[in-house]
Amino acid sequence: MERQYKVIVSECARQMLGRHICFLAQINPPAARRVKERLLTAIRSLKSMPERFPFLDVDPVPKDKYRKLFVENWYLILYQIEEQTVFVEYIVDCRQDYVWLIQ
Repeated sequence: MERQYKVIVSECARQMLGRHICFLAQINPPAARRVKERLLTAIRSLKSMPERFPFLDVDPVPKDKYRKLFVENWYLILYQIEEQTVFVEYIVDCRQDYVWLIQ
């Protein structure tokens, strides 16, 4: 039987998701609903085999700290795994500057 992980989304990640969806909804409400559902589906999928996604490999983020999951070609979900729990830390729009994340 495949083990199931508990997924916890940080307050920061929740706020980031909200900002992304609100911005998109101003331009295209149907697209905002679609992107929100795809992001939430991707997050829920981390309950099973979260190790399947690679580590983020950028300086100066410590090696093997965050795993990365791309969604909708533009969104990056960064998370950590500790024992049986997945911690979703950030949801980044890759079209925007996110250098702040690695400083």
